[in-house]
Amino acid sequence: MKKLFSLLFVTLLLSGCFNNEPTLTPLEIQSMQSRSYEADQGVVFASVVSVFQDLGYVIKDADATSGFISAESSTKSDAATQIFLGIAKMEQTLATAYVEPIGNRTSVRVNFVESIRSSSTYGQSDREDRPILDVNLYQNAFERIENAIFIRS
Repeated sequence: MKKLFSLLFVTLLLSGCFNNEPTLTPLEIQSMQSRSYEADQGVVFASVVSVFQDLGYVIKDADATSGFISAESSTKSDAATQIFLGIAKMEQTLATAYVEPIGNRTSVRVNFVESIRSSSTYGQSDREDRPILDVNLYQNAFERIENAIFIRS
C-alpha cells in the first residue's frame, strides 16, 4: 500500500511538470515575428502604425528615428470577479514593432504579449505577461502591413 501511494504521488508530481504547449526555439519565434519588405522605411513605419490602429490598438509611442512602435489594446475587466470576490482582473494585449532598414529592404519585427493584471481590495496587485505565439495572429498582421505598404507605394 505504501509503495502504491508513493508511485501515485510521484506520478502526480511528474504530471504537473509537463507542459502541453509546443516549445518554439528563439529562431522559430523570430521567424514567425519578422518580415522584410522592398519599401522605404518611412512607408513601412507608417504602415505598421496604421495597421496597429486598424486592429484596435492605441499607439503609446512611435519614434520613426529609432523605428520603435509601442501600442496596447483596450482593457477588458471581469466585473463579476470584482463584485463577488473583491478582486479586479484586467486583461489587455501589448504590441511592439521594430522597423529597421537592412540594405535595400526594410525589416519589421512585431511582438504581441497578453498582460493580465489583478488587484484586491486589500491593496495587493499582480501582473502576468505571456507572449502570444499564435502564428495566425502574426500572419494576419503581416498581411495587413503588406496591404498598407501596397496602398502607400
